[in-house]
Amino acid sequence: MQNNSLNRFFATLRYLRPYSFYACMNAICNIFAVVFSLFSITMVIPFLQLLFDKQALQLEAPTESAFTIAGATSRFNHFLSQLIVEEGKRSALIFICVLVMVMFLLRNFFRYAAMWFMAPIRNGVVRDVRQEVFDKMLQLPLSYYSEQKKGDLMARSSSDVQEIEYSIMHTLEASIREPLTIIAYLGAMLYISPKLTAIVFVVLPIAGVIIGTIGKTLKQASRKAQNKLGEIISMIEETIGGLRILQAFNAEPYQKARFRENNNEHFRLMNNMLRRRDLSSPLSEFLSISALVVVLYVGCQMVLNEKGIHPEIFIYFMVIFSQVIPPAKALTSAWYSIQKGMASVDRIQDVLKVPLKIDEQTDAKEISDFQHEIEFRNVSFSYEETPVLKNINLRIPKGKMVALVGPSGAGKSTLADLLIRFHDVTEGQILIDGLDIREIKLSALRSLLGVVTQEALLFNDSVHNNISLGRSNNEQEVFAAGKQANADTFVRKLDQAYQQHIGDRGTKLSGGERQRLTIARALLGKPSILILDEATSNLDAKSEQLVQAALKELMEERTSIVIAHRLSTIQKADLIIVMKDGEIVESGQHQGLLANSALYSHLVQLQEMSEKRS
Repeated sequence: MQNNSLNRFFATLRYLRPYSFYACMNAICNIFAVVFSLFSITMVIPFLQLLFDKQALQLEAPTESAFTIAGATSRFNHFLSQLIVEEGKRSALIFICVLVMVMFLLRNFFRYAAMWFMAPIRNGVVRDVRQEVFDKMLQLPLSYYSEQKKGDLMARSSSDVQEIEYSIMHTLEASIREPLTIIAYLGAMLYISPKLTAIVFVVLPIAGVIIGTIGKTLKQASRKAQNKLGEIISMIEETIGGLRILQAFNAEPYQKARFRENNNEHFRLMNNMLRRRDLSSPLSEFLSISALVVVLYVGCQMVLNEKGIHPEIFIYFMVIFSQVIPPAKALTSAWYSIQKGMASVDRIQDVLKVPLKIDEQTDAKEISDFQHEIEFRNVSFSYEETPVLKNINLRIPKGKMVALVGPSGAGKSTLADLLIRFHDVTEGQILIDGLDIREIKLSALRSLLGVVTQEALLFNDSVHNNISLGRSNNEQEVFAAGKQANADTFVRKLDQAYQQHIGDRGTKLSGGERQRLTIARALLGKPSILILDEATSNLDAKSEQLVQAALKELMEERTSIVIAHRLSTIQKADLIIVMKDGEIVESGQHQGLLANSALYSHLVQLQEMSEKRS
C-alpha cells in the first residue's frame, strides 16, 4: 500500500516536465545551501581545538590530495595554524566569525533562491492539473454526470486541486532539500565515526516504519474528509438551485438538518485527519531524540572506555547529528502532507481515468455540408442493461421537418442525442449522406447541427458571448443573428446592449428572452440540421408568439427534427413519428395519423384537454 502511494506520488511528478529548468535550478540551489550549511558547522570545531590548544598546530604543508575530505581538512587546519602563528588568536577568531557569517549568508541566499525557483513549479503544476481536470470534464459523456453529483465534481476540480498544491507541491521542496541535507550530514558523521553512524542507521529506520504506518492511515482519513466535502458542496449547489421549491414547501428546516448532519460529519473527519497529521512533528521529534539519546549513551561509553573516539570528536559528532533532527522532522512532516494530498490525487485520477465512451476514429473524415438525407438504420440503444431504443429505422430527407411525438420515456430525446453523439448506438448505424457519423470528426458533425432545448441554457456572461459561444467575434454577425431571432429589440434596451451580463443561467432575463437568445445562438452557426426540443412549451402566449416567429426563421430551408410536447405546433410537419417504449409505432402526417392512429389521437386529445384547463 505504501509503495502504491509512492508510485502515485512519483506519477504526479510528471506534471514537473514543463518546469524541468526550474526544478534543476531548485536542486542546484538546495545543494549549495546544504554545502554552506555543513561547512559553517564543520569549520568551527577544528578551529576551537586549535585555538584552545586541544590539538597541535599543523605547521607543515599537507601532502594529501585537496579533493579528499582528509586532504581538505588538513589544508584547512594548516591554514588556521599559520593564521594563529602569524596574526594571533584574536585575528584568527575574527576571521572564523566573519567566515561563519558569510557561510550562513550564502546558505540563506541559496535557500531563498531555491524557493524562488520553486514558486512557478508549485503554481504551474496546480494550474496544469486544474486545466486537465476541466478539459476532461468537458469531454466526459453526459451519462457520467447523471451518475455523479455535480457538487462532488466541483470539489474535485477546486478543493482537491488546491489540496495538491498545499499538501504535495508545498512540501515538494522539503522532499528535495531535506534528503540532501540528511545525506550530507550522515556522510560527515560516517567520516568522523563509522561505528556511531552505524547505530544511527539501525535506529532511524525503526522510526521511519512507525511514521510510515501512521501516514498510511492519514491518507485514508483524508480521502473520507474530501469525499464528505464533495457531498457538502453538492448539497449547497442543489440548495441554491432548488431554493424556490424549498421555501415554497417550508422545507428549510429539513434541508438545514441534512446539511448540519453532513457538516458535523465533515467536522469529525477533519478533526481525526488533522490530529493524525499534527502527530507527525512531535512523534518525529521524540523518535529523533530517542535515537540521539541512544547514540549519546553509546558514544559516552566509547569515550569513557577510550575506545577509538576523543571527547572533542564525540562532541563534534553530536553537534552534526543534532543538525540531522530538524531536516528529518521536516521530511516526516512532508511525508505526512504527501499522504494527505495523495487522497486528493486519487480523487482527481478517478475523474481523469474515466473512459471516453465517444471515441473519435484516427482517420475520421472532415465534412462541411449536408446534401441528401439522414438515416437511422436498425438503431438500438441500451443504457447499461436497460434498452431505450429498439430497431429504429427512419429516413429524414434534406429540407424536411420531422416531428417526434409520444408519451414520456418513449425515447424521443435519446434518438436526437444519438444524432449529436452524446451517446453512440449499441446496434445499427446513423448515417448522414450514407456516411456513418462515427466516421465523421466529432467537431465537424456537431458544426452541422443547431440545437434549441426546452430549457434555455445560458451562461453568466454577456449577451454577445452567449450568442457567439466562442465561434465568432464578428459583432455584425451576432447582431444579425439577434435580429433574426427577434432578440435585438429587447437586447438594445439593456443598459449595455450586447455587452450586458445576464446573470447566472440568464436569470436577469425573462423566459422568452432567454429562449430567443438560444435561437440566435443556433442561427449564428448557420446549421444544416436543427434539433428542437419544443422551445415554447414553458412560455406565456406573447413570448410563445415571438419565439415561434424566431423558430420559423430558424427552420427556413433547413432539415428539422422537432421533439414535440405541444402537438399543435407540429401539425404542418412533413413527417410525424409516433414513438412508444423505444419503438416507432406509427408514422405519417397529422390528418392521416389523427384518423388512423389510436395513440396519436389519444395524445392530441390529452393535449387539447390540458390547453382547455390552462
